[in-house]
Amino acid sequence: MIGVIANPSDHDVVSEFFELFKTPWELHRRGQEYDAILCNAEFDVSQCKAKIIIIYGGWKRAAETEEEVTVSVDGRPVIMSYKGSRLPIYGKSATFQHQGRELLKDENSRQAAGYIDQSSGRVMVRIGYDIFAEIRDLLVTGQPIANASIPALELHIALLRELIIESGVSLVEIPPVPAGYTFIACLTHDVDHPSIGRHKFDHTMFGFVYRAAIGSLIGVLRKRTGVRALVKNWTAVFKLPLVYLGLAKDFWLGFDQYSSLEGGAKSSFFVIPFSGRPGMLGNRPAPEHRSAAYGAADISIQIQKLMGAGCEIGVHGIDAWRDTASAHEELKEIRRATGRRQIGVRMHWLYFDEKTPAILEQAGFEYDSTVGYNGAVGYRAGTTQAYKPLETTRLLELPLHAMDTALFYPAHMNLSRDEAKKLVGKLMDNAIQFGGCLTINWHDRSIAPERLWGDFYAELIAELKRRGAWLASGDETVSWFRKRRSAVISFFDCEDGEVRPRIRTDEDERLPRLQLRSYCPSGQLTVQ
Repeated sequence: MIGVIANPSDHDVVSEFFELFKTPWELHRRGQEYDAILCNAEFDVSQCKAKIIIIYGGWKRAAETEEEVTVSVDGRPVIMSYKGSRLPIYGKSATFQHQGRELLKDENSRQAAGYIDQSSGRVMVRIGYDIFAEIRDLLVTGQPIANASIPALELHIALLRELIIESGVSLVEIPPVPAGYTFIACLTHDVDHPSIGRHKFDHTMFGFVYRAAIGSLIGVLRKRTGVRALVKNWTAVFKLPLVYLGLAKDFWLGFDQYSSLEGGAKSSFFVIPFSGRPGMLGNRPAPEHRSAAYGAADISIQIQKLMGAGCEIGVHGIDAWRDTASAHEELKEIRRATGRRQIGVRMHWLYFDEKTPAILEQAGFEYDSTVGYNGAVGYRAGTTQAYKPLETTRLLELPLHAMDTALFYPAHMNLSRDEAKKLVGKLMDNAIQFGGCLTINWHDRSIAPERLWGDFYAELIAELKRRGAWLASGDETVSWFRKRRSAVISFFDCEDGEVRPRIRTDEDERLPRLQLRSYCPSGQLTVQ
C-alpha cells in the first residue's frame, strides 16, 4: 500500500494519477505504516513509517538546510534524463549536491535532479520536481509540439514503479493492457468531405485539383510518390466534370470501405452534424472553409451501413467545444441519426480549451477524443491512456496520437512513407512498453484520390495485428478503460498461508479481461 501526503488542492490530481497507475494507495493516515510513502516536499516525514519514502518538489526543504544539502532551483522548463529516457519538466525544478546515489540528471546543467539516500536505515528518495503539479499541467495544458514524442506521464509512472520495486517492496497493479493483447489500437475516422460532388468551385475543389494534378507530378519528380498514383489522380481530375453531371461515380463517396480494410475490426466515424456552419473561434467566426458541405442527414445511408458493420458513429463537433447549447444541439442530431444515446465526440480542427471537458460532460457526451496535435503525432497529454479531465466527474478523454494529415501534409510533418512508418512504429513500441492505447485518425477521403493513403493504412492495420494489438473503436476502448477504473485490488488468504491479490470488478464479456501484475523484490513478475 502506498500512502500519499499532499495538499488538499492536489487531491484531484492524486486520485486521477492512481487511476492511471492502478495500484493500491490511500491518503496518508497518521501512525499508519506503509510499504511506500509518496510525499510533497512541503511536509515533514520524520515521523512517517515506510520502507521507502519518495519526496517530490522543485524547491529546498527545511530539512535540507539542516543536512547541508546544496539545492539549486530553476523556474524554467527543463529536460531530465533517467536511464536513457528524456523527461520534460514544466514547473519548477531543483538539482542537488549530495552524497546519495544520483538518480536523475538535468540535461543542461548535468547536475543530479534526484538522489537516493539509505544512510538513515530506510530508503529516502528525493526528486527535484513536483509530480502533482506536473501531472496537472499535462492533463490540463498539455505538452508543446517540441515534446510531442515523449510520453511524459507514463514516464512519471514508470519511474515511481521502478523506485518502489528496486527498494525491495512488492507491488501489484492492473496494467493498462487487455488480457491476450499487447496494447489497444483505437481506429477512428473524421468524416470531413464524404463527397466531392458537393464541392463545386470552392476551396476544397480547387485544393483537390491542384494537389491531384500538380502536387502528384511534383511528388513523382521528387520520388515521393509513384507513377501509378499520378495516373489515378489525373484520371480522377478528368472524371470530375462527369461526377458533377452524374455520369461517373463519386470517388470520395466510399469511406465505408474502411470496414473491409480493417478486416472486420470495429472503428469510429466522427460525423459533422450540420452543413454550412464554420462555427466560432473565440469571439469571432472561424474561417469559412471550416464549414462542411454536408450534414449527418445527407449521409444517412452510409451511417446505417457502418452501424450495420458494428462501427461507432460519433459527433465531429463544430461549436460543441465552446458552449453547452451548441453541444446539446450537435449531440441531439447524431442521436437522431443513429438512434443511440451514448455518443462520443471529436472537435473539427481539434478546437478545444480548458472549459471544453465540463461543457461536453454537461451536454451528455460519453467521451471526447480531441486532445492531440494537428501538425504532429505524439502525446499532447503525455499519456497512452484514456483519462478523466480534472474538471469532469465521468466524461473520459481518449487522446489522439497519430493523424494521417499530420504525417503526410507538406504544411505539417511532410514525411515520406518510410519516415511515417518508422515514426508510427515508435508509437507502437511505446504502447507495448507502457501499455495503453494508440489512437489513430485516418480521414474519410484519405483512401481516395488525391491522397491515396489507403495502402499505407492497410499496411498499418497489418502491422498492428502482427504486434498483437486489440483493434477497437472509440466506444469499445473507453468502455474497457472504464472497466479498469472501476476495478479494485483486494487480497485474500490462500490455503498455503500466502496472501495473494485479486481483482474485483463487474465483468463485461464483450470486452477483454483485465490483468493483474505482481512485482516481487527479487525481480520476479507474475501476471494473472
